[in-house]
Amino acid sequence: MIEIILWALTVYLLQLILPSSLGLLNKTVDAGYLLGARDTSPELATHILRIKRAAANMGESLPAFLALAILSIIGGAANAELATYWLALRVVYVLAYWVHISAVRTLVWLASIACLVMMALNLV
Repeated sequence: MIEIILWALTVYLLQLILPSSLGLLNKTVDAGYLLGARDTSPELATHILRIKRAAANMGESLPAFLALAILSIIGGAANAELATYWLALRVVYVLAYWVHISAVRTLVWLASIACLVMMALNLV
């Protein structure tokens, strides 16, 4: 379970870095902007804005996942498989969001929430 937690944090970090990296590649941001105070926001491409929204969504879901994963370790609940599914679904979610497949994105999000609910139920 600890490895899954570390992978989840890695995926989140990559999601946070990806918009800036893509902005550098397509020259909508420069190093000065990234190193500065960011008082203004550059005009970003739609796909970069989608990745930012997906990262924000991950930031909302991650605390619940971390709490459930840590409680699973402490309580000895067998949630590693569900945690792995959750992580895989979160990766698919960002990809579906990035390429704008809304119906798939929503279904994947619902499945990831179902994983969290099942993890919680396994703790009871």
